[in-house]
Amino acid sequence: MKNKVNQGRFLWNEAKKIIPGGNGLLSKRPDRYAKDIWPTYFSKAKGCQIWDLDDNVYIDMAQNGIGTAILGYADDDVNQSVIKAINKGVNTTLNAPEEVKLAQKLLELNPSMGGVKFARGGGEAMSLAVRIARTHTKRDKVAFSGYHGWTDWYLATNLSSESNLDEHLLPGLEPSGVPSGLSGTAFPFKYNDIDDFKKLLGQHDDIGVVVLEGARYDLPSADFLKAIDIESKKRGIVVIVDEITSGLRMSESGVYRLFDFDPDIAVYGKALGNGFAISAVVGKKEVMDSAQDTFISSTMWTERVGFVAGLATLNKLTDCRVYKHLIEVGTHIGNGWGELAKKHNLDIFITDYKPLITFKLNYGEANNPIATLFIQEMLKRGYLASTSIYVTYAHTIEIADRYLENVDKVFEIMSDAIINNKILDLLETEVRTDMFKRLN
Repeated sequence: MKNKVNQGRFLWNEAKKIIPGGNGLLSKRPDRYAKDIWPTYFSKAKGCQIWDLDDNVYIDMAQNGIGTAILGYADDDVNQSVIKAINKGVNTTLNAPEEVKLAQKLLELNPSMGGVKFARGGGEAMSLAVRIARTHTKRDKVAFSGYHGWTDWYLATNLSSESNLDEHLLPGLEPSGVPSGLSGTAFPFKYNDIDDFKKLLGQHDDIGVVVLEGARYDLPSADFLKAIDIESKKRGIVVIVDEITSGLRMSESGVYRLFDFDPDIAVYGKALGNGFAISAVVGKKEVMDSAQDTFISSTMWTERVGFVAGLATLNKLTDCRVYKHLIEVGTHIGNGWGELAKKHNLDIFITDYKPLITFKLNYGEANNPIATLFIQEMLKRGYLASTSIYVTYAHTIEIADRYLENVDKVFEIMSDAIINNKILDLLETEVRTDMFKRLN
């Protein structure tokens, strides 16, 4: 790196004094990567490159806006559309026509659906979807699998057991502030586990809503989705597929379409606006019409920029068939990891969801120290890296190959450190943590 001052570290220390938790998103905290050396803040970004506050430039082979920059940072087509809209006004007494146009586009891409409601963030869109589903079924209880955000309906499951969310991405989430009266309203089941799903329904015959992720690290099995479909229809349950992470990456709509699965609601976020805030709840007309039987309304849900960005993003995604590129590049990286791990005798498992390609270390308690070493050494080589990569349209096979050349060198360092039991000796920062914790 050109400059090792790391102004981002100093700014983060200031941020923690005045912003509880340091920022608004757990996934961007430096503790989750390499606390003392992670650049933390950016000055500009383009394609898959990021400049930090010290004007060091990195190739992002990590989160790429936590999955929002599906086309790459600051995509010219999306940005130009947004700039034009901003110059014409973004929030007035009247409605933005792009709201209707974006709804029409989403229904075109989800032909079994008949209604759309918009929000700005994924968590609020999921709350909106669950509210609509509960209104439709007139039942409170929700069965879920996977991670679905920060709001009360979801965290309520940890009121009855603090470990209920341990197998759903983020262990240790505290339900503090969630009304105790919500205890017993949300129940987890294991992804791709038909028996666990049926067991849960057998224990609670009044469940009205089933929520599952389209995909995160693994794809659903056809049998799992078929069981959900059959059992839910039998009981009059509304099925919600959370495509916030997976949507638009494996098809022009959601992962659910690959399996001919027919949920009642699909929820989109993250990639929908290529970094601009927009999320959507797309559902069957008879289910979505229930939204009029409850109160769902917010001023900023009618702001123009999100709709414009969503339209521009969807048009480019479909015109360029971007999902095919994501799968191709993700597959290439995953295969490269596999070959290099074999070369250096590293024990890793590579997941099968290619647009969010991930390798998992199989070293038990040493996993996080080893991952921290990987992040640290890749930073030295000009890469923001982690064990997962949200692939974007800006990533090319050539960029992936250069990245893998550096991974080759870093995997060698990791292998030597494991063999000689010197992982901690090589670390120049604290060990990363995936746990939710209070920051001091």
